[in-house]
Amino acid sequence: MDAVNPSTSPTARESGGSSAQGVLLVVAAAFVTQTGAAIAVSLFDHVGATGAVFLRLFIAAVVLCAVVRPSPAGLTRHTIGVVLAFGVALGGMNLLIYQAIARLPLGIAVTIELLGPLALSVVLSRKWSGVLWAALALAGVVLLSGVGPGSGVPDLAGVFFAMAAAAMWAVYILMSRQAGRSFPGTQGLAWAMVMGAVLAAPFGIASGGAALLEPRVLLVGLAVALLSSALPYALELAALRRSAAETFSILVSLAPAVAALVGWVILGQALGPAEIIGMGLVILAGAAAVRTGRLPSTGPTPPGT
Repeated sequence: MDAVNPSTSPTARESGGSSAQGVLLVVAAAFVTQTGAAIAVSLFDHVGATGAVFLRLFIAAVVLCAVVRPSPAGLTRHTIGVVLAFGVALGGMNLLIYQAIARLPLGIAVTIELLGPLALSVVLSRKWSGVLWAALALAGVVLLSGVGPGSGVPDLAGVFFAMAAAAMWAVYILMSRQAGRSFPGTQGLAWAMVMGAVLAAPFGIASGGAALLEPRVLLVGLAVALLSSALPYALELAALRRSAAETFSILVSLAPAVAALVGWVILGQALGPAEIIGMGLVILAGAAAVRTGRLPSTGPTPPGT
């Protein structure tokens, strides 16, 4: 999501009650986000993965602009460049991760996508321990890619799309910080959401066609947009006010486990022992990198998965 400086959240001296509330809010946001992603899968047969992305981004852009009311006066030669880059990162991340979700179990796709912020955290930490966490995460991805006893053989194109989405997530984090410096409040995110919808439009319309206008499809698209963008964003903003930034980021790194659980319950996607171990390695590496490294000022997670 848009850049919200974690330094505004409580420090290590946070109260126990606020801390517990923050934990619950982050966990709730994760379940809401991954439920939205699982529901989006139901659209794939009707409008395709790119059609689902366009519908979600378009509706989210309309809702966000109605709430934020971004001012055109804020668009200058400099800020337009920020919006373009931010929008490309946002739209590209969504297009890529939905392609991954169409080919891989939800938990595996989200786990690989987590490599983006993990790699950024390792780079920013400039510590030798970061190499260890990167190696641990790489071992986890190898297992998730079908190497090792008990592993299935996932779609390699899906793995590629998830890794590309991870790279776009890292770019998104950097651009969200720049947008936070260029626009007040969440106006930068609103403009980026519009740009992301514009970017996805040609692909989504070509994929979904007239089916994008069917009432049922629009209703599901609205639910996906609210569950995957608006509601988790509000929950995570509330969590940031109650939790230390480090606590928040460690909890966010648990998203793959939540995605795996939601994928199993809603989509019937069971994972084998090797996949579960691989997921655990990536989660451990992400939490350790945040704990021992330098925390990127990311704010709430992006409106992807």
